[in-house]
Amino acid sequence: MMDWVKTVCLVLWAFTFNSEADDFKEQALKLMADTPLIDGHNDLPWQMRSLFNNQLNMVDLNKLNTTHTNIPKIKEGHLSAQFWAAYVPCDTQYKDAVRQTLEQIDVIHRMCHEYPEVFKFAASSQDILDAFEQNKTASLIGVEGGHSIDSSLGTLRTMYQLGVRYLTITHSCNTPWADNWLVDTGSEPEVHGGLSEFGKQVIWEMNRIGMLIDLSHVSEKVMNQVLDISKAPVIFSHSSAYSICNHKRNVPDDVLLRVKEKRGIVMVNFYNDYVTCKQAANISDVADHFDHIKKVAGSSIIGFGGDYDGVTRVPEGLEDVSKYPDLVAELLRRKWSEDEIRDALGRNLLRVFSKVEEVRDHLNGTKPDDIPIPLKEVQNPCRTDFGYEAKSSSTCIKSFYPLVLVLSLLSKLL
Repeated sequence: MMDWVKTVCLVLWAFTFNSEADDFKEQALKLMADTPLIDGHNDLPWQMRSLFNNQLNMVDLNKLNTTHTNIPKIKEGHLSAQFWAAYVPCDTQYKDAVRQTLEQIDVIHRMCHEYPEVFKFAASSQDILDAFEQNKTASLIGVEGGHSIDSSLGTLRTMYQLGVRYLTITHSCNTPWADNWLVDTGSEPEVHGGLSEFGKQVIWEMNRIGMLIDLSHVSEKVMNQVLDISKAPVIFSHSSAYSICNHKRNVPDDVLLRVKEKRGIVMVNFYNDYVTCKQAANISDVADHFDHIKKVAGSSIIGFGGDYDGVTRVPEGLEDVSKYPDLVAELLRRKWSEDEIRDALGRNLLRVFSKVEEVRDHLNGTKPDDIPIPLKEVQNPCRTDFGYEAKSSSTCIKSFYPLVLVLSLLSKLL
């Protein structure tokens, strides 16, 4: 008799649990129908390079099934706006980073051109809202890593003209003007004490042109220095809470509070290593980061920054971009209010973006900064120095003269 009662109780519990889960999912979908979900970071463009060498004619994003992201998954996940990462590795620094970054920018534009019924290119906060009204995914560009501008404010401005709307100040390498997060681990030396003087010029020029400043991947000193000097709010496009997972890619509580003061946003990363500091994680672990950031600094600084297609491990329950509604349902289950959910979905990012545009408009009469980085800070064998006082031609070519001489002598001896 007792076994029968236990069985009935288990069945009733399972029915109630599933019914509640269905209710939360339904509520999540309703919220996502009236508020755009904006994700801060997706590396699908890098997958286009690594898998197909950017030959989009070889790819059908409706059928591609080897990535976290494709068109059916985007639709199922109600992904209303996406910052696509124009990422190239640190190995390109001092070599062909600018060319490769331009090619990634080109890929993003071509994605929009190839699938106009799905993607709408966006370069402003209003563009995001317009795409949402048209039931399309607003497609924005973020350049992931300061090495991509090759220490050039002219290159920064040119990328803005091409539609780039955020720059991640560093990737996982120092640039000639900013220190990256690995400095805080001790695995790379501190070079600049955060930002160099030219690094500060980069921040101010980003304020002037209206480009979002992304602090994911930077050292803590850079975080705080940028928060000190930026005239506009900042973003962390794909970072989580350091107090939950003590990884230096995550954001410490004191910085969370400063982001709140600056009215910026931290867009939570789903990479297992940043979620649990382990190889395994689940959807509940990700929700813990949302809860912690809300507890420390409020729901007004939270967003989504999944990092899909840029990481090797994602949590159980968040296997691809189709799963966003399940995370929203989990937050509702944790008693987040509908207003808090709407903030995290997109209102926070729209507010930050609008403020960055407002600062740009306020600085409209300010001339572009055309003071170049000091030559000694960027001089290397493959960089010319035209325009600087110490005139020479190609130091890259000249650096090979001794090698050519040696090879010539060896050929004669042989």
